[in-house]
This record gives sequence, structure tokens and C-alpha cells, in this order.
Amino acid sequence: MDAMAHQIRDEPLDDVDRRIVEALRDDARLPNNRIAELAGVAPSTSLARVRSLVERGVIAGFHAIVSPAALGLGLEALISVSIRTGARQRITEFRDDLESRPEVRQLFFLGGAEDFVLHVAVHDTDALREFVVEQLSAHPAVASTRTSVVFQHHENRALPR
Repeated sequence: MDAMAHQIRDEPLDDVDRRIVEALRDDARLPNNRIAELAGVAPSTSLARVRSLVERGVIAGFHAIVSPAALGLGLEALISVSIRTGARQRITEFRDDLESRPEVRQLFFLGGAEDFVLHVAVHDTDALREFVVEQLSAHPAVASTRTSVVFQHHENRALPR
């Protein structure tokens, strides 16, 4: 979780909050005076609202989205992982290990048929095979994996109404 994340307080977003969140979602580098203009409020109000959104946990952080391909990581995959029944006590250790792996872009801990789904980015098929065989399948807690190569990825960043 992002270092700026806080416990989310159950306070509804009003129209000004939504406009601020939408502006920052589209460009987290916007200067405060532009955020204020887009939200239709004074710059001092905008600054106070952004601080409140961070404190309330609505905004969990500000970061750059870096293209894996630009870093030479031209292959992305989703890997489903099932943990052995007798290894459930090792789930936290396994999760912590995966979170530290540079190949893992996202990790989802699930309730359902699989225990985890990993979104990984690697250089090529050899690197993907090495990660799955040497890092995942060889782990004593892992019962099985299933890998799907990502051909195209779209992230919907629109806010629900």
C-alpha cells in the first residue's frame, strides 16, 4: 500500500471533491491553481480539499505510471496461484515475498478458486518461464499456477457516479 494511504473515512464525496479527484486522476502534477479552476473553487479551498482527501484516505498517493515496455519489459502476464492446503500458514510469508519481487506489478489476494493473481512484467518468454518455474512453482507453499499472457491492457480510470 502507498505510504500516503490512510484509513478511509466514510464521508461521501461532494461535487467539488469529485472534480478535484478527477483532475488529479488525469494529471497528478497539476498545480493547485489549475485544480482550483477545474473544481470551480478558490485556490485556498482547493488546497484544503486536497489535504482533506489525502487525510480521509480518498487519495492514497501520487505517482507516475511508467510503461513496462519503456523499461524493456515487453511481456506482461497474469498468473493465478493456488496455495497447498497444508501451507495456509505460509500465505503471509509468500505474499510478502511476492510483493518484493520486481517482476510483480500488482498482486491480488483472493477468495475463490485461486489464492492469488499476479500481474507481472518481464523481458521475454524466457524470463516469464524462469519466474513461473523457479520462483513460483518451486515454492513449497504453491500447489499450482496458471499463466495467461496479456496481449493488451486498458485501465479504466473513470469514477463511478
